[in-house]
Amino acid sequence: MKIEIWSDVACPFCYLGERHLALALESFEHRDDVEIVPRAFELDPTAAPHEHRPMVDALAAKFGTTPAQVTAMQRGIADKAHAVGLEFDTTKASVTNTFDAHRLVHLARESGLDRQMLAALMRGYFARGLKAGDVDELVAVATEVGLDEDRVREVLAGDEFADAVRADESKAQSIGVSGVPFFLIDGKYAVSGAQPVETFRSALDEV
Repeated sequence: MKIEIWSDVACPFCYLGERHLALALESFEHRDDVEIVPRAFELDPTAAPHEHRPMVDALAAKFGTTPAQVTAMQRGIADKAHAVGLEFDTTKASVTNTFDAHRLVHLARESGLDRQMLAALMRGYFARGLKAGDVDELVAVATEVGLDEDRVREVLAGDEFADAVRADESKAQSIGVSGVPFFLIDGKYAVSGAQPVETFRSALDEV
């Protein structure tokens, strides 16, 4: 069974949805036969590379609300994340362009570490204030996962895997993905959003 997951490093519901799927797989009889493939999706592809704006301020401006309302919404997501064992504290989080982070996930795929790379990026972003567009911070995460520092810096200095990221995004557009997380099981069964664990388990059983 192949599960493709479109997500963004800076998407809290993707962070939560991935965890719900992982919990569903724990009790799934055929979990050893499941292949999970991360796919890139940028929530804000127009964000300036290497520019980091405080998340609360950026979201308040985007949705025409107040910083206090954004903070309250983040607390609600935090409660859900903590309930399933995830670290979550966005008080230091910043909004930025995530294209390079997605390129590193594709680099990690060459070593079979793409899932670990994505998980480390999300955990860093949502729990530790990772600046997802900062080269040195991305290098630090990648080397912790097990990638070679010189190779990571080489990729970030050029445009390797840019085509792979765009291919993911093009496929998302072609199948009508307008929001993430989006889970496609065996190319035919779709689950959209951070659905409950039970929903993912039902989908696995049905497929």
